[in-house]
Amino acid sequence: MRTTPGSTRSWLRARPLLSDSVLAVVLTIVSLWTIVAFAQHGVGAPAPARPPDALNLALAASCTLPLALRRQRPFALLVATALPDVGMIVLGYSPGLSGIGTFVLLYSVAAHRGLALSLAALVVSFATYAAVAGVAPFPVSWTNHVVVATVMLLCWVCGRAVRLRRAYLAELVHRADRLERAREADTRAARAEERSRIARELHDVVAHHVSVMTVQAAAARRMLDTKPDVARDALTAIEEMGRTAMAEMRSIVGVLRTDGPAERGPQPGMHDLPALVEQMREAGLRTQLWIEGERRGLPPGVDLAAYRLVQEALTNSLRHAGATARAWVTVRHEPNELSIRVEDDGRGTAEESVRVEGKGHGLVGIRERVALYGGVLRIGPRTGGGFEVRARFPLSHSPLSHSPLSHSPLKHSSLKHSSPEDTA
Repeated sequence: MRTTPGSTRSWLRARPLLSDSVLAVVLTIVSLWTIVAFAQHGVGAPAPARPPDALNLALAASCTLPLALRRQRPFALLVATALPDVGMIVLGYSPGLSGIGTFVLLYSVAAHRGLALSLAALVVSFATYAAVAGVAPFPVSWTNHVVVATVMLLCWVCGRAVRLRRAYLAELVHRADRLERAREADTRAARAEERSRIARELHDVVAHHVSVMTVQAAAARRMLDTKPDVARDALTAIEEMGRTAMAEMRSIVGVLRTDGPAERGPQPGMHDLPALVEQMREAGLRTQLWIEGERRGLPPGVDLAAYRLVQEALTNSLRHAGATARAWVTVRHEPNELSIRVEDDGRGTAEESVRVEGKGHGLVGIRERVALYGGVLRIGPRTGGGFEVRARFPLSHSPLSHSPLSHSPLKHSSLKHSSPEDTA
């Protein structure tokens, strides 16, 4: 039964010494009154050999008053009260309710101590009863033996049941606490992972679009006086790029502004590479795209990670490779692997060291994305000059390979930038 906070029962349960003391005093008073009343009115059978006196009352009180400390020293009190209990029978005194004190102490040992000590208490209780029955001046029937033995076993079983139930409830509380702590830890980890993901997405979006806008703005500034039409086209491209960046950033940051599941638009993927290459071409980076092998539907995570890798690599080429550099993107679809290679023929080792060891988070984000899906990444100088980024994503056979998103096979298709004469 559950107790209500603030009730009398809960108040007494919070003060076990007080409740046990009340029990001991009430039981002692009733026991002493029983001894005196039975002696005066001749109640009880068989009658004690000696009338009650101070020694009888003292011995009877010593069997019940110790119940006030039954939770602190139950086994020791059970052994200590056995001596006056047997002594009263040997001296011919009436025991009063000392037997009830023995039952209460046996229950207390079983409820508050371990199995070994509770079994020892049961043995002591049976031994005490056997000693009392053996020295009693009157014969004890087998019915009394069975009743006393049954009551002792019931007290012991009830005590053990209470102890096991208390231990079970305590384990439930501890398990709930552990689960709550684990849930909080999982929540913190999920929040940290989501913040890291959002930071990577924001970096990729901002770094790419701002880099393209910067190059376009520089071109517009140079052409403003001599070729206003070209400058106007560059400014239009900057406007469109800014709107695209704002839309993507609004989609990403929208996750942080809602308590429930955010409505998120479709993420870019490998099918958006032609548009990305076209953006690079418009920004002034001569870019070519080759797609080899049969295009297949990719897992969403790999699809986004591969696109961001190409986006970051081309953005770095646009920023660091130089105005006359060219870039190549090669995507190879294999049955169990997706290979990506982005290379340029830009500036030498000084600029390459800046790209590899720079303070930005782009290459770090690329490494994290590739590692997240068990891929292999190589970033460094390109043979023959320039810079290259290579990555391999392992793919497992899944229904995605034959999803409606799959494209028709293309062999060595390319998107080539026009020649400098055409752009002029």
